[in-house]
Amino acid sequence: MLRMNSVRSRMALKQLEEATLNHAEWHENLLRAIICGRPGDPQDLEENPHRRCRFGRWYYGLALPELEDHPAFEAIGVEHLRLHLIAARLLRDAVAGAAIVRQDYEDFVAGSARLHLQLESLRHEIAGAIGSRDALTGAFSRLDMLPELRDWCELAKRGVQQCCIVFMDLDHFKPLNDTYGHAIGDQVLAGTVRYVIAHLRPYDKVFRYGGDEFLITLPGGDLAAGQAVIKHIREGLARTPLAVGPGGAAIYATASFGLAMVDKDVSVEESVERADQALLLAKTAGRNRAICWDSSVTTGTRLKRLQLDDVSR
Repeated sequence: MLRMNSVRSRMALKQLEEATLNHAEWHENLLRAIICGRPGDPQDLEENPHRRCRFGRWYYGLALPELEDHPAFEAIGVEHLRLHLIAARLLRDAVAGAAIVRQDYEDFVAGSARLHLQLESLRHEIAGAIGSRDALTGAFSRLDMLPELRDWCELAKRGVQQCCIVFMDLDHFKPLNDTYGHAIGDQVLAGTVRYVIAHLRPYDKVFRYGGDEFLITLPGGDLAAGQAVIKHIREGLARTPLAVGPGGAAIYATASFGLAMVDKDVSVEESVERADQALLLAKTAGRNRAICWDSSVTTGTRLKRLQLDDVSR
């Protein structure tokens, strides 16, 4: 159990999210080195690289002392050290021109997944301590959404990093509530968000916008990258039982998605509105689909085109 006041909790959360972004960058650069033949970081082959990387400098030197005895924090250190040991083996093989050992690569992937879970667990508890998580779904609250988006807008203005945002809305949620009751509806909402979070990166975020509508931030990618992520989530969600109804029958649900970029040239509210427009178009065009906002085509024209595409399938 974390014992921090709100100021310390917010500081811990900010540090954790920055450290997570740094680790994700290291992870991506390592994969480029061992798979694409890009130059690796020589520091990864030196002594104690897990303490030298930016994530390690946070973990071993900057992290608030209140975190040190938390089980998730301790597990993060174990997994992070293990990842660097495996990474060093993979890099040595890559530098020597030798074939990558499959077991090493699979261990690296599995270790990355375990670290992701521990980071999300710690982030969830810190956020809960400052009341910034929705109690039902575990998503971040709407109050935290605009400050987050303004930060991404500033980064986009400086040319540091772009961010794709996604509106998600469950399909036919009101009839589901009417049929099975609100208790089952709550299970479906919570199960949906759990599934989405489990299939996102540690630094992606899900905010509860209201009711059964959520906003997802996907930093570091463009609309095409965001569409690929959401396609995987949308298709997997439709196959995943989210609750159990009367008689033990599994209950499934689908969702519709609207994507837009955080545009440096407009307000964040306008960027959110664009994603919302794309979501409305996805639902009007048949639901269970993802549509990107496109300034070159009017909603009416594009909707007609989508309807014609549906008929032709």
